Amino acid sequence: MSEADDRTREMSRGSRAPHRPAVQAGRLWAGGVATAVIAALIALVGFLIVRVLLQIPYLAPIEANAIGGWDGAVQLAIIAAIAALAATGLAQLLLMAVPSPMAYFGWIAGLLTAVATVYPLAFATEPLTVGIATGVIHLVIGMAIISLVTTTVTSASTRA
Repeated sequence: MSEADDRTREMSRGSRAPHRPAVQAGRLWAGGVATAVIAALIALVGFLIVRVLLQIPYLAPIEANAIGGWDGAVQLAIIAAIAALAATGLAQLLLMAVPSPMAYFGWIAGLLTAVATVYPLAFATEPLTVGIATGVIHLVIGMAIISLVTTTVTSASTRA
């Protein structure tokens, strides 16, 4: 056998080993922070749409000529940002620990989004319109986090 045959055999043996994606952590977390900012802004925009355009007493009673309820809106924005950062951490953990990490990420994040969407309808003491508005805002935030973190992971991952 020739030397070229030996090299070919070595290359084929090496290609059978599973490759883990190498993650550029700085790029991943920069995308995670950007996702957190977007999630917080979605929460604030959702609040404004529900309160101002739809006139639904979301997070506080509607008062004449006042938006009101900013404390609740800020809390929702902070929670959305924390959820985005937690999703980024979950994605990094799954990338290092499990096969097909983004499949698991999609299922976990999708189910958590479903819980956040349905919870206000199932356990709220507010009127149904408030529960629906809350669920829709949670759904949009969750979908944004899932799509942006998935895109960020794809961008920050390289095959080793």
